[in-house]
Amino acid sequence: MQLGLIGLGRMGGNMRDRVRAAGHEVVGYDPRPDVTDVPSLTDLAKALSAPRVVWVMVPSGEPTRSTVRSLADILEPGDLVIDGGNSRYTDDAPNAELLHAKGIGYVDCGVSGGIWGKDNGYGLMAGGAQEHIDLAMPIFDALRPEGPREEGFAHAGPVGAGHFSKMVHNGIEYGLMQAYAEGFELMEASPLVENVPAVIEAWSRGTVVRSWLLDLLVNALKEDPHLADLEGYVDDSGEGRWTIEEAIQHAVPLPVISAALFARFASRQDESPAMKAVAALRNQFGGHAVKKIGAGPSGAPGDHAGPSSGTGSTQG
Repeated sequence: MQLGLIGLGRMGGNMRDRVRAAGHEVVGYDPRPDVTDVPSLTDLAKALSAPRVVWVMVPSGEPTRSTVRSLADILEPGDLVIDGGNSRYTDDAPNAELLHAKGIGYVDCGVSGGIWGKDNGYGLMAGGAQEHIDLAMPIFDALRPEGPREEGFAHAGPVGAGHFSKMVHNGIEYGLMQAYAEGFELMEASPLVENVPAVIEAWSRGTVVRSWLLDLLVNALKEDPHLADLEGYVDDSGEGRWTIEEAIQHAVPLPVISAALFARFASRQDESPAMKAVAALRNQFGGHAVKKIGAGPSGAPGDHAGPSSGTGSTQG
């Protein structure tokens, strides 16, 4: 089978290699001349036989939307476009309607596997009509991990269901990573645990918390046992926020995923304005010591009340 693949970055380039290794012909397009197979999207379409299947792996938002608009003018009735990027599911219906007006099919596909997917396979969650899923199934089978199809691929529902499922997947990922990270920090803070990397590696078989994410943490700790070379700054690509926004719309409580997202926000602050306000309030109502920039701890102005002052205050 032939596949047109747009976007040959870390994910797209590896996907091209994996699909080719499965015996399919892949024609890739990327703006970078050193990695592209053809010079333009028009040439990509010309290199493929009808019905064409074109997979889009470009950044979410306007880059994907503009690519879909271009394909609507280049492709022909009966062709199929698959958006495999991290688009928000609300973009899928407009994309599908635009292409449907030209007789072109549309499938949204959440893809998980990162840089390891080339060798291990990718977890795939697709949304769209059954006829379009069937048309692209040889490609889905090439990309998913070896083993039963249902353990690496799901037809999640109509257009939008694939990206919605991937959004939830990534929200869960936020919570799992945060829990592992907090456990690591607590053990690092305790003088009792002398070999934190060894403990975490011992969890990787036989325990209820074993997972691929835990294996990746083991790898990271082997390279840097105390993670001393890293800054505690964590970005987010959007899916965690979208997951929480959907939870609000559906009145579904997501305390773990919400806390994990907010922890990432906190990681980006050199100084927390909120915690400064908490410190100021504790100082005002209870005379609790505060740390001022360039000075040591101090109490409230004129406050000399110590533990034996008889106030009996335990607030704070």
